Amino acid sequence: MIRINRALAIGVCLLLMLAIAGSFLVPGFASVQNARSILLLAAFLGLASLGQTMVALLGGLDLSIPYVIGAANILLPAMINAGLPAPIAITMILLLGLMAGAINGALSFRLQGQALIMSLGVGFTIVGATQIYTALGSATGGNVFAPIPSWLTNFAAFNGRTFGLPIPPVVVIWFLVIVAMTFVVKRTWFGRSLYALGGSRNAAARLMINEFRLWVAVHAISGIMSAMTGVLLLGFSGGGYVAVGDPYLFTTVAAVVIGGTSLLGGAGGYGATVIGALVLTVLTSLLVGVGLSIPAQQAIVGLLLIPMVALYARMPHIRSQV
Repeated sequence: MIRINRALAIGVCLLLMLAIAGSFLVPGFASVQNARSILLLAAFLGLASLGQTMVALLGGLDLSIPYVIGAANILLPAMINAGLPAPIAITMILLLGLMAGAINGALSFRLQGQALIMSLGVGFTIVGATQIYTALGSATGGNVFAPIPSWLTNFAAFNGRTFGLPIPPVVVIWFLVIVAMTFVVKRTWFGRSLYALGGSRNAAARLMINEFRLWVAVHAISGIMSAMTGVLLLGFSGGGYVAVGDPYLFTTVAAVVIGGTSLLGGAGGYGATVIGALVLTVLTSLLVGVGLSIPAQQAIVGLLLIPMVALYARMPHIRSQV
């Protein structure tokens, strides 16, 4: 508990420093409108990073996340154009995300020596097959447009409202996911099994934890959360774009690392990733506000990661795993 709090304290301090710097350097940075914008963008990253956090707790990484996001983002408007009601289409896409994640988990478990590449291969397969389907009868498969339901737009829009309050519903959804994930990790056998398996496979086997089922379940959760993020991003952008998930290949891992979750497994948690997602979003908003180009932003985020990784690597719970 003390180790996790230390990582959280570092992340919170970094977040506060960035917020203070932004309020001095960028006019309007401390405004309510900018805070709402930051929370909205952080919610997308936070939802996409949930699965990455759980996989990292087992000592792995899921590189299929950006491709499932992109596939869901173009599949939903294609299904709406085919005549399916939006709620049914969304339900089907979430189930497909769940199935894709479960398949990814089963394959990567059987070939754990190449699990990273396996998840990348599954991601390529998913997004490629989806583009083939959406390109049928169309000149382009990477962009798909359809009338987006107003309620879905409200869910993910900057000016979206929740029960009349000026809070985008996706932010509320993210908050509910945080509460649910905290309960699952702290109060259930499933949550405790994540840490047991990530910390020591031998100890987990003695506790009768089924490693295969847990590995598949975690990847299935990652798949459905990625599909959900792709659906919500459609409400945000108003049109399907297959590459919409590409930034999440790096940022989901970065949010996990900045939050202090060990990529070796067994230490960290989703609360830490939430802080990491907020740090990345506030930093990006600050860098955009001061007028830096995208390459310059990438360089600074990379420079932030290096000392953070070095700092966390010196913590006893991570040193003991190396």
